[in-house]
Amino acid sequence: MRDASKPSRIFRISIRLHYTWVLALALIAAIMVTQFPSSSPLWQRASLGIATGLLFFISITAREFILNLIAIVRGIPVRRTTLLIFGGVPQISKESTRPLLEILMAITGLLTTLIIGGVFYGIYAALINSGSVVIAGLIQWLAFIFFMLFIFHFVPGFPLDGGRILRALLWRLTDNYERATRIASWCGWTAGWLCVALGILLMVTELQWLNGLLLAGTGWVLQGAATKSRRQAKLLEALKRIQAQDIMSRQSPLISPETTVSQVIHDYILATGYRHCIVADEGKFLGIATINNIKRVSKKRRGSHIGRIMTPSSELNTAQPQQSAASLLGQMDELGIDYMPVLEDETVVGIVTRDHLIRLAQNLAELGMDRGSA
Repeated sequence: MRDASKPSRIFRISIRLHYTWVLALALIAAIMVTQFPSSSPLWQRASLGIATGLLFFISITAREFILNLIAIVRGIPVRRTTLLIFGGVPQISKESTRPLLEILMAITGLLTTLIIGGVFYGIYAALINSGSVVIAGLIQWLAFIFFMLFIFHFVPGFPLDGGRILRALLWRLTDNYERATRIASWCGWTAGWLCVALGILLMVTELQWLNGLLLAGTGWVLQGAATKSRRQAKLLEALKRIQAQDIMSRQSPLISPETTVSQVIHDYILATGYRHCIVADEGKFLGIATINNIKRVSKKRRGSHIGRIMTPSSELNTAQPQQSAASLLGQMDELGIDYMPVLEDETVVGIVTRDHLIRLAQNLAELGMDRGSA
């Protein structure tokens, strides 16, 4: 799965639109064109179709906004959400949540979908009584689709709300988050392909091309999201038996806080290709200076000390040598960071990078082994 646009941020949450939204909005608009009387001008029907698609998109976005806001209030950090046609897939680490919280969030998602459908139905009832038949038909369709989404989310396949409940129950029973995610994702993958098959059947037997395409497209997005979730769980599973001391880099530059920014650029960044350096005083960890820190310094100020522009240790998360790689990756994802120094008795012994973790996990997962069997 890939995203169509750069993420925007709401409450420091990165919101990504899945590229299938373009196709979904086009299909919704096309379906709505067929729902209005053919006596109406095509431009008018097309405008109403586009308006329906946009209202649907806004409503789905509002649903995820409410869920993310509730998650933050409950103390669950959400760093990124991918917006799909049936809802959002938030990125929440295992360390940030619990089975009961997962169930409560899933139930909240179901209720929010039902409430949105009820609001649209209430608006439809008010409009039909006032004689606004055309607009009422548009709102009625939105009410119908949200009621259908409410039912759809009961399917016990991740990342649907029913799948989140299934994962939470399996997690509680097995005490294995990654395995629970894999099983729930397999259910989501199966449900997605069933929707694709039903959509094709609808097109072939009933000749309902647009409705069939919408159902098949939704199923395709579901199986893709489930596949991605399953792969991520498999990557974390592969990293569980690996410790930070096994994979950390021991060659990262250690520099004095009095080293100038210009020296860091020429002697470390350009000479070694590293995008970061560890700032330490006689081995004691003080902070990290990354290329992003350095880019903010104007050329006139590059004679200043690196200690003044580094990210201090008090603002950084650090790892212990025996900490699992899966835990490290979860923390990095949760905090949105790419580097984590490894300390032993306040002395820097290495650094773990997110890119290294992901490459290692992918290699182990492809080979079907853990570090111990390699």
